[in-house]
Amino acid sequence: MFPESEASDFVPDRASLLTLNSTMLESKIKADPWVESVEVRKVWDSGIVAVEVKERKAVLNAEVNGEREIFAADGTELPGLGGASLEQVELDENQLEGILRAGRVLESNGVSLESVDGAGAGGFRGTVRGRTVIFTGGLGEAQAKALPGIMSENPKARRFELRNDGRVVVGRLQSSRKSGSESGGIG
Repeated sequence: MFPESEASDFVPDRASLLTLNSTMLESKIKADPWVESVEVRKVWDSGIVAVEVKERKAVLNAEVNGEREIFAADGTELPGLGGASLEQVELDENQLEGILRAGRVLESNGVSLESVDGAGAGGFRGTVRGRTVIFTGGLGEAQAKALPGIMSENPKARRFELRNDGRVVVGRLQSSRKSGSESGGIG
């Protein structure tokens, strides 16, 4: 979503490696909402300026109080979906804040929320590492840290619940008989 040409547009004409202000260049590029991080390197052997950009990805397509809002996992509001195919989720302001807070906690613990897939009075449903995670209360740091390991230990589980009492509950696979262990609702 951040075009390569835009980065080169920020480099002044006839700039040399000696006079190029890398910090200012990084600041200008980082101002774009799609840019999560940027690193500018001066390659002295070749005389090239290398600009490495990590982009944000849309994870939430929400309707809040009749307004469409799109967010990255870190809570940054984005100007569009950026090619992501996300279903629109209707939220109130409290639900939105809870989702953004959970996204930040996950991100700060090295786990990425890939998408928000539904919401209700009981919490919200999202995708993490390709699997369904149900967030039913305030997400704790310990839960976020434990989630990747628990997902690895349970490769066949289709659903994980992060409960507000600090537990991570692993959903069982549905057997041929109706067990009620897989629930689609979060209300």
